[in-house]
Amino acid sequence: MNKLDEKVKKLLNESKAWIMSTMDTTPNAVPILFKKMDNEDNLILFDVFMKKSIENIKKNSQIAITIYNDETLEGYQLKGTATYSTDSKLLEEGNSITSKMNLTTKGAVIVNVKETFILTPGPNNGHIL
Repeated sequence: MNKLDEKVKKLLNESKAWIMSTMDTTPNAVPILFKKMDNEDNLILFDVFMKKSIENIKKNSQIAITIYNDETLEGYQLKGTATYSTDSKLLEEGNSITSKMNLTTKGAVIVNVKETFILTPGPNNGHIL
């Protein structure tokens, strides 16, 4: 079951970039600009420059996505499992976004969120939502 409540969904939709963290033997974190949520609350991250991240996901499907608002300090870390897809429908969706910057979508990382941690300063910081 996904762990996205309305506050998290709102911040996901408002955030210009999400930070994707993967790992093999060393951590790797990259900003993601080309992304969306699907109807089942999975996170879809369109691959344009994800070579190292994709290598990591193929070795270790555990992933974290960090989102935050730098004005209100509201933030969340979403942890889950990732799969990589080159499905033609996803490529078409991705290209509808990336082509505006003359880029081509190579595939998509699909993240099934398992846990959401609160990063917002205060008494609930670090707690699972």
